[in-house]
Amino acid sequence: MTIALAQASRERAPQAVLANQTSASVAEVNAVESQALNSRWVVSADEAKQLIAQGATVLDARGGLKLQKPLARAIAVNWKQFAQPHAPDQGKLLDDDHLLTQKLQAVGVSRDKPVIAVGDPARGWGEDGRVVWMLRTLGHQKAVLVDGGYQALVKAGVPTAWSAATVAPRPGDFVVERTTAWTIDRAQLKAELGQQNVVVIDTREAREYAGATPYGEQRGGHIPGALHIYYKDLLDQNGKLLPREQMITKLEQLGVTQDTQVVAYCTGGIRSGWFTSILSDLGYKAKNYAGSMWDWSAGPVASYPLEKTN
Repeated sequence: MTIALAQASRERAPQAVLANQTSASVAEVNAVESQALNSRWVVSADEAKQLIAQGATVLDARGGLKLQKPLARAIAVNWKQFAQPHAPDQGKLLDDDHLLTQKLQAVGVSRDKPVIAVGDPARGWGEDGRVVWMLRTLGHQKAVLVDGGYQALVKAGVPTAWSAATVAPRPGDFVVERTTAWTIDRAQLKAELGQQNVVVIDTREAREYAGATPYGEQRGGHIPGALHIYYKDLLDQNGKLLPREQMITKLEQLGVTQDTQVVAYCTGGIRSGWFTSILSDLGYKAKNYAGSMWDWSAGPVASYPLEKTN
């Protein structure tokens, strides 16, 4: 953890702690910084560079988009490695915690070491955010994504390698301990539809919200009452997050406040996983419906209806 990262989190830290920070022991400062990272889901490229220098685990989540040189020391992962293999459940995490523990340890995830997920915001689907959401849901408290993704890290001076084959991960010691804080299933979502403090947000493209089914959904449309905001509307043209105030304004226009329970969905919980990570970093209460449209559209029409727009 770095002093810069702690400074970036000062708005969230108790004032009493900040007042005493200059005279605190190294151990106390480290404790404050560790807690600051726990509350953050997004870091800048410069912060990520410092964390990497201190030994953070780097997971390259770009999958098939990895046309550039891999980052040095990064471990290539694909969200599908940790998801159920068969339709219509392919957006959901594996049920077997022991198997998930083995898979995460195999890519070097340790319980006390920060994990940095790297994506390609411009061309991807928010795979880095899905990985961060997954790790947080499985109990890892120091998983973060990088604002601007791969390109921002390279620009910040993080070295690249000639081949991903040069990376041999050292097995980690992370053990899965699931939490329901950031996840919701189909039955739970159905029960919460229409509740006053719950806002359901469809993070897909407008055509999908209207009824298009480009990714194998069994039915088209959107969950009744769901509002729409394309997840990339929170990014600028360079693939970096909009200023915090602009993102909050967009969310307020949808009726989202700090007291609102947001439920995000997409096709299979990837884009909505990213969206959930960003909202969590902003301090909102957000849950990802990982099954998303693959799961909802496979349910009985009478029980899991969909709406379409012209």
